[in-house]
Amino acid sequence: MVIVVIVVLALGAVIADSVRGWNRMYDRVYADIRADSFVARKTFDQVIRKATSQMFEIDDAGGEEITVYYYSTSTAPDVDRYARFYTASRALLVERGEWTPGAESPKAQLRTDIVCENVDSCEFEDGRRSGERWARMVLTLNDGSQNIVVATSAVMHNSS
Repeated sequence: MVIVVIVVLALGAVIADSVRGWNRMYDRVYADIRADSFVARKTFDQVIRKATSQMFEIDDAGGEEITVYYYSTSTAPDVDRYARFYTASRALLVERGEWTPGAESPKAQLRTDIVCENVDSCEFEDGRRSGERWARMVLTLNDGSQNIVVATSAVMHNSS
């Protein structure tokens, strides 16, 4: 009888631990922070890939924001749009707008979108390799239970 009680208690402990492990894994896989990391990576990649490699700006205060310029359509004669990635209130935002070179106020904001929330830090960097210009984002997300580091880079495809 004692052996049966020990076996039942051991089996109950194993099942309870398995359920806890399953719930912990489910929360990690389907947490909002995981979706935010995918959205941040995809948005950054999409914007940087259509940017011109001739014009972009990274702030001097340690790469906390980046502004890139791009063509609104494939038939636009000149670069006429901009996108600026920056952080505010633990969120990564992208500001998009029209850009008119030579105007008194060359940037006209069209909209600002929240890319993701729960941002601990975000750094931008640029470089050149084999004649191609690239930009990199290292984003740290933390929702209190998980910490995710998103490191992504993209090549600016428009050269003029």
